[in-house]
Amino acid sequence: MRLLIIEDDVAFSNTLARRMAKMGFECQVVNYERDILSQCSAFLPEYVLLDMKLEHSSGLQHIAQIREALPNCILVLLTGFASIATAVEAIKLGADDYLTKPADTKLIAKKLLGEEVAIEDTFESTMSPERLEWEHIQQTLQANEGNVSETARQLNMHRRTLQRKLQKRPVSK
Repeated sequence: MRLLIIEDDVAFSNTLARRMAKMGFECQVVNYERDILSQCSAFLPEYVLLDMKLEHSSGLQHIAQIREALPNCILVLLTGFASIATAVEAIKLGADDYLTKPADTKLIAKKLLGEEVAIEDTFESTMSPERLEWEHIQQTLQANEGNVSETARQLNMHRRTLQRKLQKRPVSK
């Protein structure tokens, strides 16, 4: 079971690779975006774990290239900034699944192997009002293709207020 881990955080990716190797995966780590395609071709992994936020780009930008190089691999996007909008976008672009950090290695392995995962293992049982607001903003912003002015109008919010809310939490591209 070959697993390619695409993550720009060297310490995290090496730790994750060691833990996944203990679970039976043969792991290869890619820390630089420029090496993604060459490692896909050289290593030919069955599984790809792709970080959402890479050093110079979004993991979303690499899904299509990975899919083209490895059409039969299982691709799971891993992110520290979860939103329903980015999860939907990732699946539309070709990811097989989506996980939020922190995710333990057992959960990652289950997702990669397509095993059943209890819903409470992957999501908070209830969303806070702040989280619900953030999700709504993200969905509306995505529906408006990133247009802040139109999103603010639809949310009945001043544009500057929306910009401040977006600056508090990074927007996934």
